[in-house]
Amino acid sequence: MVLSIDLQSDEPIYQQIRSGIVLAVATGELAPGDALPSVRSLASDLGVNMHTVNKAYAVLRDEGYVAMRGRSVAFIADTAGRASPLQAQAFELRMAESLYRLALEYRARGGSEDGFIQLTTTQARSAFSPKKEGE
Repeated sequence: MVLSIDLQSDEPIYQQIRSGIVLAVATGELAPGDALPSVRSLASDLGVNMHTVNKAYAVLRDEGYVAMRGRSVAFIADTAGRASPLQAQAFELRMAESLYRLALEYRARGGSEDGFIQLTTTQARSAFSPKKEGE
């Protein structure tokens, strides 16, 4: 797994780490049961503070993407098979709130409902389409 962070981004570094790991899970680069690098190792590789990586792992754990063994071993959880109804409901609520905020931003910039739906449909199809070899 290759994570990259942008120190110039407005997005907090821990969120960038979280997003990179979620992307790796979504694309199959990381699978349930795969171990993540230790907090110390990943912090060193990225050149960031250990507390930043620890916060990213804690967010991933709270969201159900990561499970912990003991105090130091983090691995990818089986999100499809292990999410509790409460976790699934919380995820759906977060997703709905995020989509609503994006729709409002799109509208505030003069976008139409049809334009927003077309854009989200295109992105959803891209995210869910099988990747061809070499992509």
